[in-house]
Amino acid sequence: MADKVDKVRLLSYSVAMDPVTNPYAPGAGSPPPELAGRAAVREATRIALARRMIGRSSKSIILIGLRGVGKTVLLERMRIDAEDNGVTAVAMEAPEDRSLPASLAPALQQALLGLSRREAARDLAQRALRGLASFVGSMKVRYDDVEVGLDFDEQPGLADTGDLQLDLTELLLAVGAAARAGGSGVALFVDELQYVKQEELAALLTGLHQIAQRQLPVTMVGAGLPQLRRQIGEAKSYAERLFDIEEIGALSTADAREAIAKPAAEEQVAIEDAALEAIVSRTQGYPYFLQAWGKHVWDAAEGSPITMVDVRRASERAIAELDQSFFRVRLDRLTPTELRYARAMAELGAGPHRSAAIADTLERTPASVAPIRSRLIQKGMIWSPGHGEAAFTVPLFDEFMKRRMPELERAGGNVG
Repeated sequence: MADKVDKVRLLSYSVAMDPVTNPYAPGAGSPPPELAGRAAVREATRIALARRMIGRSSKSIILIGLRGVGKTVLLERMRIDAEDNGVTAVAMEAPEDRSLPASLAPALQQALLGLSRREAARDLAQRALRGLASFVGSMKVRYDDVEVGLDFDEQPGLADTGDLQLDLTELLLAVGAAARAGGSGVALFVDELQYVKQEELAALLTGLHQIAQRQLPVTMVGAGLPQLRRQIGEAKSYAERLFDIEEIGALSTADAREAIAKPAAEEQVAIEDAALEAIVSRTQGYPYFLQAWGKHVWDAAEGSPITMVDVRRASERAIAELDQSFFRVRLDRLTPTELRYARAMAELGAGPHRSAAIADTLERTPASVAPIRSRLIQKGMIWSPGHGEAAFTVPLFDEFMKRRMPELERAGGNVG
């Protein structure tokens, strides 16, 4: 037995750290090699969708969390899970600069075309597609970004009033009727839900409420930043009763270790325990950062096992890459005054911070900087964990701001 262990140990030291076989995948929405720590929420979502598909009561699901916790990856994995279980699952993103109808119409078209291939659902699916054509035609008057090519005539009297709340509800009910007739179900997987305007969000919630009341097999799995919880509450008073809201955060120490160690082990590469602990500590267990550190540590190592020396060497590269991509892309969206506000937040630490403390740091009054705070919330850069508080939506952003702007510029200063 001892000889076998020694042979394995010798083999592990001989493994070449080929960058081509690097298992880690830092990137926006890139699936990690090991989706650690998310089994419970995936199973809860599977059960909720399965119940809805057979006409049983269940809530729609919303995932909320900071940037870098893997919401987009998890949402896509859930979509694949749903499809594997026979659900017609379609994905859409709600970008900041588009209306909800513009994003939703192509997703509904995809779902309905899938349903129309089922003989039992064909007539109702085609009726719903004609209703979608009516919806698109009426919404073009209100939203000039609605452009969907449809080969169906409009259905007079269905989703064509021009009232978003009424028309969207009628359209979703038509989709639900087609899905039920086909013995199937439709699940909308919507990312970046916090960018949906309040009026449009209210219309979507009304439609989902009607669907739930009639127990039709249509549901939504959404994802967004932490402010989404407040937004849905403000859009409709009953909104929280429509959803199971799942908080998606940093991984536990055990799950973070698994996210790094398991992919390496599958490539026959060992990691010294101290090195593994250093990676987990430096990344604070955030999935995106774990993948970034994993990639650079792998590329820095000369062989197995990966050591603390490798981690130290790789950390500088990981930080530089994150600064130029993950962090910088968000910084570039800010005006000079917004940059100063963000830098003042960073001066106080990771947060959350009282708005009055941020204003004091800038040597301004809270009222004078309130519009800046509002714009940063609108842009998804910060959120309010509690009344009068502010925190970054991006983990470790305070550290980046201090690297990018070493000196805090107060009232009247300019950002270079």
